[in-house]
Formats: sequence, structure tokens, C-alpha cells
Amino acid sequence: MAEEKKAQSAGVWPTVKPFVNGGASGMLATCVIQPIDMIKVRIQLGQGSAATVTKNMLREEGVGAFYKGLSAGLLRQATYTTARLGSFKMLTNKAIEANDGKPLPLYQKALCGLTAGAIGACVGSPADLALIRMQADATLPVAQRRNYTNAFHALYRIVVDEGVLALWKGAGPTVVRAMALNMGMLASYDQSVEFCKDSLGLGEAATVLGASTVSGFFAAACSLPFDYVKTQIQKMQPDASGKYPYSGSLDCAMKTLKSGGPFKFYTGFPVYCVRIAPHVMMTWIFLNQIQKVEKKMGL
Repeated sequence: MAEEKKAQSAGVWPTVKPFVNGGASGMLATCVIQPIDMIKVRIQLGQGSAATVTKNMLREEGVGAFYKGLSAGLLRQATYTTARLGSFKMLTNKAIEANDGKPLPLYQKALCGLTAGAIGACVGSPADLALIRMQADATLPVAQRRNYTNAFHALYRIVVDEGVLALWKGAGPTVVRAMALNMGMLASYDQSVEFCKDSLGLGEAATVLGASTVSGFFAAACSLPFDYVKTQIQKMQPDASGKYPYSGSLDCAMKTLKSGGPFKFYTGFPVYCVRIAPHVMMTWIFLNQIQKVEKKMGL
């Protein structure tokens, strides 16, 4: 009986492990990146450059303002990153089995990443909405502020005031953004690993560091336009007549393109890249270390 339970446990843990590791690493990274993310949102909301936003936040709101919405950020990682990394591992394992154990070509890895990104975004969209609203709340007029106290209070208020389906407001651009991020992240990492190993002859540590840096840059470059549209949709409020500024993601994208040109979508790119790249880099480095430990332990 004891051996049977041990076998069942051994069978469950390998399946659960990618989800647990993914969520934990994402939450730890968020604690470090949260201030940069807060500045990025304020820049996208038109409050000036990174230096201006930082100075104004420190003067008017204090250091604690940089961690406003941290609970929602942690909840987002516990849902989005857990689902994304866990499902990606499962999808790639299934694809390798279907490929008779042979390594996956780049396009199949990219497709697995796109699918995993979509799954993670669908699961994490409510927490992402709460995070955006909590970060943007201080920029609104006092009468329009929602004054959420934490992520769970935000989710509760959204359900009570706007209905359950409102938790997925802006889910469309959130899913597309996640798919774009994972596409850029996976494709560029794979190509960079091959280049670093085959063309430059770098060792494992240098290869992982270099490839993860390139991966972080392309993840940011591919996803920022969608992140910009998502942010605009999630933080919009109706005017006096009850009309919203945008009817949807496409309308927002077209109006933004018409008023500010294509570079408007890359508002705050340096800060966004600084925020996204470390997340991506830590993800790859963490997974690389896990694989090394598993190999040593024969798991």
C-alpha cells in the first residue's frame, strides 16, 4: 500500500511541478519588477517620462505608491504564469511524444507557446484587470476613483458593480498580447541558443544568459502594442453620456494609429522592456537550473 501511494505521488508531482515552479518564480519576480510596472502604466496613461513619473509619485504619493496593486500582481502571476508555464511544458511533452521523441522544430515550439500564452491569459485576465485598475486609480479625478483596497476587494467590487463577465473585460487584447509575447519569447530564444552555441561557441551559462536577454527584448517588442491597447481598454471610463471612448480593441488601435502614428503603440518601450526582459530572463534561467537539477537527480 505504501509503495502504491509513493508511485501515485511520483506520478502526480512531475505533472504539477511545472505549474508550481512557474507560479512561484513569477510571483518572486513581480515583487522586484512591480515598481517598474507601475511607472510603465503611468507613462502609458500620459503622465510624462519615466523620470517625471517617478519624481511625481515620490513627491505626491510616497514610496508605497510604487507597490500599489502588488496583491493583484501576485494574484496575476499565481494564475497567469502558473497556467502558462505549466501548460507549455505539458504541450511540448505531448508534441515530443507525437514526434516519436525527436526534438521539436521551431514552428511547433512557437505554436505551443502561442497556445500556452492564450490559456494563461484566459485564466489570469481577471487579476490583470484588477491590477490595471488599481495602478491607474490614483490618476483619476477623486470622484471617479474606485478605491480598491486589495486584489480580492477589486474582484468583488467588479462582480457586484459590473457583473461576472466584466472580469474578462479586455480579455481579447490580453490573450492576443500574451500570444505575441510568448511567440517572441520562444522563437527568439531558440534561435539565439543555436547562434550562441553554433556560431559563437559559447558555454552553457553564457548561452542561456545571452539568449534569455535577446528573448526578453523580442518578447517586449512583440507584445507592447497589444499591451498598450489592452491598458487603454481596461482603464477606460464612460463620459457623461455613458459612452466609452473606444468600442473595442480594433477601434482603439485604429484611433491610436490615426492620432499618434505607429510609434504611439511603443509609448514607454524602454521601461516596458526593462520590466518584461528580467521576467523573461529569470524564467529561462530558472527553468535551465531546474533542468540541470533534475538531470543530476535522474528525474
